Amino acid sequence: MRRWKLKNRLIKRAIQGDKKQESKPFQVSTGHFTGDLTLDLELVRQEIGHNSDVHFREFNIGHTGIRAAIFFVSGLADIDLIDKHIMKSLMLDLSDEEKQVQGTISLDFIKNHVLSISQLNEVENIKDLVSEVLIGSTALLIDGSSDVLVLGTMKGKTRDIQEPASEESVRGPRIGFNENLSDNTALLRRNGKNENLSITKFQVGKRTKKELIIAYIKDVADPELVEEVKKRIRKLDIDNVLESGYVEQLIEDNYLSPFQQVQNTERPDRVMGALMEGRVAILLDGSPFALIVPVTFSMLLQSPEDYYDRWIPGTVIRLLRFFTALVSLLGPAMYISFISFHQGLIPTNLAISIAGTREGVPFPSIIEALIMEIAIEILREAGLRLPKPIGPAMGIVGGLIIGEAAVQAGIVSPVMVIVVAVTAISSFTIPQYSAGITLRILRFVAMFSAAVFGLYGVILFLLLLMSHLVKLKSFGVSYVSPAVPYRVSDWKDFMVRMPLQMMKRRPKMMHTIDSIRKG
Repeated sequence: MRRWKLKNRLIKRAIQGDKKQESKPFQVSTGHFTGDLTLDLELVRQEIGHNSDVHFREFNIGHTGIRAAIFFVSGLADIDLIDKHIMKSLMLDLSDEEKQVQGTISLDFIKNHVLSISQLNEVENIKDLVSEVLIGSTALLIDGSSDVLVLGTMKGKTRDIQEPASEESVRGPRIGFNENLSDNTALLRRNGKNENLSITKFQVGKRTKKELIIAYIKDVADPELVEEVKKRIRKLDIDNVLESGYVEQLIEDNYLSPFQQVQNTERPDRVMGALMEGRVAILLDGSPFALIVPVTFSMLLQSPEDYYDRWIPGTVIRLLRFFTALVSLLGPAMYISFISFHQGLIPTNLAISIAGTREGVPFPSIIEALIMEIAIEILREAGLRLPKPIGPAMGIVGGLIIGEAAVQAGIVSPVMVIVVAVTAISSFTIPQYSAGITLRILRFVAMFSAAVFGLYGVILFLLLLMSHLVKLKSFGVSYVSPAVPYRVSDWKDFMVRMPLQMMKRRPKMMHTIDSIRKG
């Protein structure tokens, strides 16, 4: 009986010990390699051998009789490169002198005379090796050497360089960033020879590490701004950075503000234009969207095409965008305030016409506006999520059918349909999609303010909004600059776009090292 109890006790302890080991989080060993190929391979297999996509290959180096092994992750490593420039070189292409030396081989000889591969470095511990292999490198272990060679064999299937879908252009370069970081940095370099274009690399993410770079013009960008960007990048504390939107949210000054303080773009020409003004760009591996800091509100209403056309049409179109942004924000609110509180401000004939169209409508103007605005937002979202062949058609047909049906049923007035349609079209003129979302959200706040206090509510809403914008900053730069603080020279590229001959200086708000535009 005692033996039986003792046996059960030992079994329970063993089971509990196994459970504790299973509950421990996975940790990569920081131990160094021993130089014994069998032991080193066992250490590696304990760390990543459980992954079915990790492939091991053992072989002998030429005629020396020395054992070696490589391992890599299929899908991430270039198999052709491994076969032609690693395996073939080590097994078949050794020199006659080296073949005659049995049992010995120099690691320096392999690096300098055998392997015909450009990216190559040595590591001494398992942690560094595993992190390199898991991003596409190939590891080479040689019996008798405690140093392991990491060979650059990364290969990833990436999207071809195409015109950016979110920022289509009428005039200008028709190329956009893709998900490959090296392709994106190459696009910046291809904008022209510039030895002062500096690109600094970081790794972000605690569990899943990704490469991130910041780009700036060394002799233009303010060093304090560059250091502030680097400081915020180093402070990123998150397991995995899936997209540059994560970085955008974690480095902005005020995350409670509805306004974006970091600009995102797929266009290399927009990024280069910002760099030439003294700004800093942030690019993340795996994301086609680059980030630009600092940002001002006027940047969100500007387009690179403003500079490709002559200054007169560029200025007119830019002023039109500012006007449509105001319409997008206040259109329904102004209608509600006039209809509900200030009918005396409407011309008599127009007031009679509006009253006739609203005859039989059972809801107040705020309910009408909410019904139509919510319907428009639902149709807009549905058009984005549906497949491309039917998405736009669904949005147009759905809007026409719902608007006509609502008028025929007497739920809303025809004038309200016109107001909502003009407001929705106005929001489409904003070049930055994110900025359009912000104005659409604030539009509902303005509508409720107008429904409660009329024009006084609209003015109060604008005052609160302006006070918030004046206090808001993006990396130390005022969000409404150059309006506040007032700088006359910067107004040449604010609401209007003056001729290029007159824009001889970079924006003063950027505190650039070289303030004169040369070249």
